[in-house]
Amino acid sequence: MYNFEYQNPVKIIFGKETISSVAREIPKNSRVLMTYGSGSIFKNGIYEQVKKALSEFTIFEFGGIEPNPRYHTMMNALKIVKKEKIDFLLAVGGGSVIDGTKFLAAAAHFQDGDPWAICQKGAPVKSAMPLGVILTLAATGSEMNSFCVVS
Repeated sequence: MYNFEYQNPVKIIFGKETISSVAREIPKNSRVLMTYGSGSIFKNGIYEQVKKALSEFTIFEFGGIEPNPRYHTMMNALKIVKKEKIDFLLAVGGGSVIDGTKFLAAAAHFQDGDPWAICQKGAPVKSAMPLGVILTLAATGSEMNSFCVVS
């Protein structure tokens, strides 16, 4: 395959050795929360690649996002976002990690009560935290849409 970049309005950076370029997409001096699932990123080497690429940033981690992420799990991540003054989210994983992190991006700025209203009642999302994705499993298309599934 050939390397390419595409934006509509999601910017895609595709190809071999592209994880190393993620730092240029994150605003300088950002406090980054890296989210991931059960830990396959440790086994396949992606974790180390991401950590190396983000070496100039302050990074926090939230792992253990389960398939069909649970609201309670993502609210634990939201506690880290608020406590550590996170200003950029980076989902490293597949559809469930991305879905959970998209919810987290919306929940971080949600001002109209319990963020569960976003999922349960379709409460409007007026603002969201900046979000990037390192896709490790192409399956659901979550990286290309604005929807998320949180249970």
